Amino acid sequence: MFKDLDPILHSQLRLAVMSLLISVKEAEFTFLKEKTNSTAGNLSVQIQKLKDAGYIDVVKQFKNNYPQTICKITSLGVTAFEEYVKNLQAYLGANK
Repeated sequence: MFKDLDPILHSQLRLAVMSLLISVKEAEFTFLKEKTNSTAGNLSVQIQKLKDAGYIDVVKQFKNNYPQTICKITSLGVTAFEEYVKNLQAYLGANK
């Protein structure tokens, strides 16, 4: 009856990052850090896990001689997020 929830997305911080990226499509690391209220180190680790899963692409570049990291959601990431939300809704609606 219940489908498994994606363990990659079931982490609070990774889910927050994906939720932000689903609406803006791409965002700078500093934006994600500010919005999720996480540390740079923790966010870096979680972004790497999302990247390894193929859910986001990470572009590192320089802007005005400062390093800039941009995260972009992939089509696989959009599909995984939508499936996660659908499965979570099934859990929430089970008692109706």
